[in-house]
Amino acid sequence: MGELYDTIGINYENLRRPDERIASAIHNALGPGETVLNVGAGTGSYEPSDRKVTAVEPSREMILKRSDFAAPAIQASAEVLPFDDNSFDTAMAVLTVHHWQDKEAGMRELRRVTRGRIVLLSFDPASRPWLTDYIPGLATLDESQMPVICEYEKWLGPVEIRPLPIPHDCTDGFLYAYWRRPEAYLDSRIRSGSSSFWALGDISKELARLSKDIETGIWVQRYAEILALQAYDAGYRLIIAKN
Repeated sequence: MGELYDTIGINYENLRRPDERIASAIHNALGPGETVLNVGAGTGSYEPSDRKVTAVEPSREMILKRSDFAAPAIQASAEVLPFDDNSFDTAMAVLTVHHWQDKEAGMRELRRVTRGRIVLLSFDPASRPWLTDYIPGLATLDESQMPVICEYEKWLGPVEIRPLPIPHDCTDGFLYAYWRRPEAYLDSRIRSGSSSFWALGDISKELARLSKDIETGIWVQRYAEILALQAYDAGYRLIIAKN
């Protein structure tokens, strides 16, 4: 994962600006713990500012992009966390689990170093956001790299699963964030902020079809129901494990 984000992290801090509504949901899920471990921390998105945060990030490029106000970051991987048992009150991992080489080992490490809650933001690969109608390779990729929801309980013990609807004007440009702004997917710069597009390779035919349907109004006709929504369940889930 570190090598991947050394490459795709070029525009990350501009395209992946944390959304305050998503931040609020994550922080509320963390509960009252004072010390927080953030694994796969990237540039520091969604780290709470009112607690003592320790960040772990495998990509040197992403660590260099962290602001002077961000928590200190250690270059390490989820599978081998350089901390003693029960070092932190809580832990978090935001849109990163699918990049871990050994997800079970990473979860075991999270549980080992955390006394209390573990909060993960991930994606349910059984979901089918409308973008997969145009780019079916995304659904195939989701299925291959995203853990199925039932696996979290196997790894962490009892978990609470909360849907996280995405606001229509979400400021964070993750994969399905532009659900009500389809033209955004035609912009190569915006696509560069999502690791999935880097993994897919040439999707020019799929994008040409989307462009045509937007231009002719077919897209609006097909997805008229979601255009009236302020937030959309695109498949993102908060997974909360309590110790």
